[in-house]
Amino acid sequence: MDIVRRSWDVQERIEDKFKGIGKGKYGRVLKMARKPDRDEYSKTLKVTGAGMAIIGGLGFLIWLLWNKIPEYIASLR
Repeated sequence: MDIVRRSWDVQERIEDKFKGIGKGKYGRVLKMARKPDRDEYSKTLKVTGAGMAIIGGLGFLIWLLWNKIPEYIASLR
């Protein structure tokens, strides 16, 4: 019987942890959330894509400068 009581205790602890989902400050945010419409989704996708392209381009430029400047300086000697 001891193992049955322990398993019930574990089950009750798990249920108590998940009882608070949907309440409090995060619950209010989840209740207000909605599925974006097509126009909002496409705008978000464009802005996110542009940001990724800018960050990727900047990273590539830094990599290019990091690798080519030492070669250029060495060729000046």
